Amino acid sequence: MKARPTGVIPPMTTPFRKDGEIDYSLVAPQVDWMIGAGAHGVAAGGSTGEGHTLDHEEYRDLMEATVAAVKGRIPVIAGIIVDSTRDAIRRGKLVRDMNVAALQVTPVHYLFKPDDEAMVAHFRAMADETGMPIIIYNVVPWSYLSPALLTRIMTEVPLVVGVKQSAGDLKLFADLMMMAPDKLIYSAVDALMYPSYTLGAHGSIAAILTAAPHASVALWDAVKAGDHPRALDLHKKLLTLWNAVIADNLPACTRYAQTLQGLPRTYPRAPMPEASSAQQAAIRKALDGLGALNGPRVEAAE
Repeated sequence: MKARPTGVIPPMTTPFRKDGEIDYSLVAPQVDWMIGAGAHGVAAGGSTGEGHTLDHEEYRDLMEATVAAVKGRIPVIAGIIVDSTRDAIRRGKLVRDMNVAALQVTPVHYLFKPDDEAMVAHFRAMADETGMPIIIYNVVPWSYLSPALLTRIMTEVPLVVGVKQSAGDLKLFADLMMMAPDKLIYSAVDALMYPSYTLGAHGSIAAILTAAPHASVALWDAVKAGDHPRALDLHKKLLTLWNAVIADNLPACTRYAQTLQGLPRTYPRAPMPEASSAQQAAIRKALDGLGALNGPRVEAAE
């Protein structure tokens, strides 16, 4: 692995036009905004980026645009959300010659869950065929992997270097931190970034970071500096924002939050609806509480 990406790694939204096509020219402004906020890396093609809706060519072009925009300034993680080992390998091969730090791979998310042996084989095949470092994105409710299975996969497949642990159960996150102390464990427990960091998370990859990158970096910095009163204050404000964006159209709400902070307007890909009027009002109010409207005003802790 060229580098061990740590810290705040926002998963970018994909800049769809109203007609559903991707405007690749809008990738660079988002990358620059994230870097300007102090992000330590970016992810593309994940769930926040509606990666499940991308065809292979769109995926390749999106990753190329992201890597080109980053210009080597921070690590890039490539999300993969598909329903077969074959397709996962194909996407990994599309990006392995790009300057990508790792693949973020979601376990297959169709309704028929593979058993443990099949899941281990899935990630082993990906590692063998792509030669790329892999981060398991543990998020699918009906295909959720236990800390024991995650640890087994990382032990048996050395190229599986870490886990992005999602859902709201902080105990499972804490168990994983204890069972795999030498692996990269990222928090995607959006509502609980503060306790995730205090438990020793190596970083975070989550939609809340994308909706409010400046405050999210400030929270990371506050915990690292031991400034827990500041961290708790930021946690409460970020939780208010999370409560405003968490919904079945989370990516649409996240991109609306970005638009309120100066990024060009983009759209979710159909059939996902845009943020409703009620959602927009709640998001605006939460961002105002963070001082993030009309340009970021939250400074990272020294």
